Amino acid sequence: MRYAEISRKTNETDIKLALELDGKGIHDIKTGCGFLDHMLELFTSHGRFNIKLSCKGDTHVDFHHTVEDVGISLGQAFKNALGNKKGIARYGSFILPMDETLILSAIDFSGRVFLNYDVEIFTPKVGDFDTELSKEFWLGFARESFSTMHIKKLSGENSHHIIEAIFKSTARAIRQAVKFDPDYENEIPSTKGII
Repeated sequence: MRYAEISRKTNETDIKLALELDGKGIHDIKTGCGFLDHMLELFTSHGRFNIKLSCKGDTHVDFHHTVEDVGISLGQAFKNALGNKKGIARYGSFILPMDETLILSAIDFSGRVFLNYDVEIFTPKVGDFDTELSKEFWLGFARESFSTMHIKKLSGENSHHIIEAIFKSTARAIRQAVKFDPDYENEIPSTKGII
């Protein structure tokens, strides 16, 4: 079973997270930010990951630390659950339509950190959620999962749709990348021999 538990406590957040890569999309998520909870529930469902997550953050300030630190913790959990990455597909990509929105997400669990977030969102908030925090979440995830990620908006106007499509398409891209590839059953999927 590919599984990881993360416990991360700072002066700003206290996070406990359990991730099972080969799951059914079962989730128990409480971050104190309703919009983030909703996005992560969609992420688990579309990625078929099981996630149990609790975060107590300084939400009286705003949601920045909570969103960023949850992204960091989730990235660490994926890195730990993947181990040496033997047998995985390594790469994944998905183009997801959601009404007027079309999002491309691609990931390589390469060991090299990079995020290209080519997304314009037209409103500063969805409810009480700052839309710029979507980028902060994925930046934390990319850094801590040691992955290369590209997230590109091909079309879209509604801010909620754009962010929701990002979480769904990225989940499906990650699901492809972490799946076992029978061609690499006993191999690291790299000519270097390590990732």
